[in-house]
Amino acid sequence: MIDLTLSFIQTLTQWDTQIFLWFNGFHCDYADNLMELLSGRFVWIPLYVSLAVVLFRNFHWKVASTFLALAVVLLIINDQTCSSVIRNAVGRLRPSNLDNPISPLVHVVDGYRGGPFGFPSAHSTNSWGLAFFVIYTMRRRLMTLAMVLWAMLVCYSRMYLGVHYFGDLLVGMLLGLVDASLVYYVFQRFLPDMSRAMRSQPLPRLQAALPLIVFGAELFIMFTLAFFVDPAHGI
Repeated sequence: MIDLTLSFIQTLTQWDTQIFLWFNGFHCDYADNLMELLSGRFVWIPLYVSLAVVLFRNFHWKVASTFLALAVVLLIINDQTCSSVIRNAVGRLRPSNLDNPISPLVHVVDGYRGGPFGFPSAHSTNSWGLAFFVIYTMRRRLMTLAMVLWAMLVCYSRMYLGVHYFGDLLVGMLLGLVDASLVYYVFQRFLPDMSRAMRSQPLPRLQAALPLIVFGAELFIMFTLAFFVDPAHGI
């Protein structure tokens, strides 16, 4: 039984490596610049602001403030669980880590290799955690589309940059789902009126689409800037 389990884990690891190398192998100078932009921690602030605008324009300030507070709590749970607990316990090297045997095969952008361990991906956990929480609480198709596309792009950029395996991203997504589900359960259980209001209150179509519009505008800007700007060196 132990041998079978070890064999299964080894097979999954091999598949994970093959998937990573396949995606990481598609690169060019333009894509290098673009993926660095997409992976930035602060470039998506306009998207977060658009969500806050929708909240405070359409719901009571207490409801909007509670959502933001829970989103911050979710971010802390995701980040600490991922970075401080699981990573150190598992100790899986990033593919770009120089101590990893596959590192010579990895396309690294501007020398960026990240920290020593990468399982699971904090970027994936945080982005999917927020995406699932927005989906649970808002339940608007256009907002769901914006958040899902955003989380997918962020995750792909991490694999492109060589700092995460596909498995790191997949487990990060699942961890984000679990944490978002728990936070939403608490929200729904102890503040049912607020939860119900966020799900059922009608939103003007333009405001419901605002995060998607902002997301699209940010993508357009980044796709354009990538022709002229190397994020590591400036213009």
